[in-house]
Amino acid sequence: CHEGDYKTGFEYFARSAALGNVHAHYQLSTMYYSGDGVEKDEKKSVYHLRHAAIGGHIHARHNLGCTELRFGRMDTAAKHFIISAKLGDDKSLMPLKDLYKAGHVSKDDFAAALRGHQASVDATKSPQREKADEFRRDYLQREQWWNMY
Repeated sequence: CHEGDYKTGFEYFARSAALGNVHAHYQLSTMYYSGDGVEKDEKKSVYHLRHAAIGGHIHARHNLGCTELRFGRMDTAAKHFIISAKLGDDKSLMPLKDLYKAGHVSKDDFAAALRGHQASVDATKSPQREKADEFRRDYLQREQWWNMY
């Protein structure tokens, strides 16, 4: 798609979502939420957000938690934040902490979410990944130097 070509983007995302692509469901949810290329529609946004979250899309799960907070459904929001935190989502930790302080999350559930988050983060660590990160940092530094001239 060309930048700003929401109509074409929407068509491709709709086709992909119909085939079960969770990323496409997530993109459709953001389009319906913001009204980019389509009329704003919160029901359709949440529909696609749920499909993306069920499919394992970490940001969709976090956003569902935020949606539930807006509707005042604290216990349901907490469940979404717990799941996304256990999947390694850093952004879900702060609202989860706030819900714990407000009494909507038990101490055991909060501790389990923190352990799950750490386990998820640890699972992504490897010598190969660290080597790739080092290569990326070095590359970006070289590019930065080169672009100065």
